[in-house]
Amino acid sequence: MGPSWWQIAIVILLFVLLFGRGKISDLMGDVAKGIKSFKSGLEDEDKEVADAKVIQQETTVPPAKSHEPEKQKSS
Repeated sequence: MGPSWWQIAIVILLFVLLFGRGKISDLMGDVAKGIKSFKSGLEDEDKEVADAKVIQQETTVPPAKSHEPEKQKSS
């Protein structure tokens, strides 16, 4: 059997009384900053991977053509 609505309300009330409205809003602001930082970190990583692919494509050397004459098939 799960907690009743009264129990949930009491827990929320105690949480607000202990931490206060200011601390909860500060906590939510810190969580938002953390999420923004995480997203920007992912974007930076994607840019680094894309830059590495571009550099890799620029540095690859095409295979050299062979200077040996082609063998002709005899009929």
